[in-house]
Amino acid sequence: MRRDPIELEIFKNIYHSIAEEMGAALRRTAFSPNIKERRDYSCAIFDSGGNVIAMGDHMPVHLGSMPMSVRAAIESFELGPGDVAMLNDPFRGGTHLPDITLVAPVYIGSKQRGQDALATAGEDAGAVGRRLRRRNSGARPDFYVASRAHHADVGGTYPGSMGLCREIYQEGLRIPPVRIMRAGRMERDVLALLLTNVRTPDEREGDLGAQIAACHTGAERLHEICQRYGLERATKAAGALQDYSEQMMRAFLMPVPKGTYRAEDFMDSDGISEKPVKIAVAVKFAGSAERGRGTRGHAVMVDFTGTDLQVEGSVNAVEAITYSACFYVFRCLLMEDAPATAGLMRPIRVIAPSGTVVNAHSPAAVAGGNVETSQRIVDVLLRALAQALPERIPAAASGTMNNLTIGGIDPRTGEPFAYYETIAGGMGARPTKAGVSGVHTHMTNSLNTPAEALEYSYPLRVWQYSLRRGSGGAGKHRGGDGIVREIEVLTDAEVTLLADRRTRGPWGLSGGADGLPGNTSAIRRDGSVEQLPGKTNVRLRKGERIRIESPGGGGWGEV
Repeated sequence: MRRDPIELEIFKNIYHSIAEEMGAALRRTAFSPNIKERRDYSCAIFDSGGNVIAMGDHMPVHLGSMPMSVRAAIESFELGPGDVAMLNDPFRGGTHLPDITLVAPVYIGSKQRGQDALATAGEDAGAVGRRLRRRNSGARPDFYVASRAHHADVGGTYPGSMGLCREIYQEGLRIPPVRIMRAGRMERDVLALLLTNVRTPDEREGDLGAQIAACHTGAERLHEICQRYGLERATKAAGALQDYSEQMMRAFLMPVPKGTYRAEDFMDSDGISEKPVKIAVAVKFAGSAERGRGTRGHAVMVDFTGTDLQVEGSVNAVEAITYSACFYVFRCLLMEDAPATAGLMRPIRVIAPSGTVVNAHSPAAVAGGNVETSQRIVDVLLRALAQALPERIPAAASGTMNNLTIGGIDPRTGEPFAYYETIAGGMGARPTKAGVSGVHTHMTNSLNTPAEALEYSYPLRVWQYSLRRGSGGAGKHRGGDGIVREIEVLTDAEVTLLADRRTRGPWGLSGGADGLPGNTSAIRRDGSVEQLPGKTNVRLRKGERIRIESPGGGGWGEV
């Protein structure tokens, strides 16, 4: 059936604008600087089968993996009107424990306005639930909305829940799919269980409330759209958008030369031993005769066979992360503005061998898999694809999120605090221009925490925040420079860092030089400088400083 291109474009932008507005609602109502300043969150809309139909322009590492969380919630229990599911379990669709996902159903046909996320004020929750469930008995939600945010602490051994651990039980509170709201009312016992096990309960409650508000916003906008255009028309457009995305991806893959393109890259270590951790990939493109325009088969296979087995440290990635990295890379390769729907991945088969560092099993520690290993998966995919599409692929970016967490007791309040941020680096040079300096790249799309916000919210002081001049790799086009971030603690504090690219710099392409590796040090009260590994836990006394120099991007082309 021929699609109306004008209607398709209208609905593409409608659904995308709803996801963007959900993100704006989350940001405006959040409590923590990590969400309201750094924007470490993502929102998306799904059809009745749990297939993504629109994503906000948020965090790639969240967005590609969020469908697995939605699917886990749908499969765990029936979500009625006013219910909201909550989960963070990495082995059931999550990424790592600080990323908490909320999933809410949206019933259009037999729902009174406002009851998807909030029950009628003052009405008994049990009565509301019975009434709404009778009305929707046997009905399937017409849509789902979901919001995911990185919470600055979810318990565990270290403040910030991002330290060096050997199993997931040390990393924080693990939440299977549960209802945080039922029939529009908060499940206070579930909330109390969560808040009792974190260091910053007020901030966590505020951020969860912001996520609920985001889901409510999405549900309200979907009702408005269906009221205007009709449910049938809206759902038909959602399906058409997925088919259109698939068509665009197949059209892109069609002219790629047939063959298998292989690459490997390494993490510095898992933080426990000093052994590098290998990630290997083979990207196989089928011949044009095997992928005619009408085929529904896989046009490309991405196979991570040969990757190291899961490790003792916390750089293990779950399957959702690997899938998310593949989604990101292939979406970036499309020249046109394709709708970010489930259809993009229909032509692509991902093989992540079970029990490896790209598909780890419980009870593996996974805090760094989401933030560090995801970056290396992107690097190795781009390195392989550079053999097939040399004119499209940039050199390696900084390849690390430089995850810094600082926690202790705030002397101003006598209460615990937990600060978390990622620190930008250099973008890899591109075939036609230099890389950008001091920017978050690939699987992160966040901002920095402004010095003013950081010093206002925490007992910390920023000593230096500048570009790391000369850290980008040389070449016809130079790699972007990294960042220098130096922070003083104004009280005794526990500091953890999960970072990579400390022993080998980001690679250059086509004769370009590698970027400089990163560097981490602690400046003690006596002025001495202590060199630290990229993955470390260290105790700082009042007045001492942590200094992070992030890697520069690789260069492209010979000078």
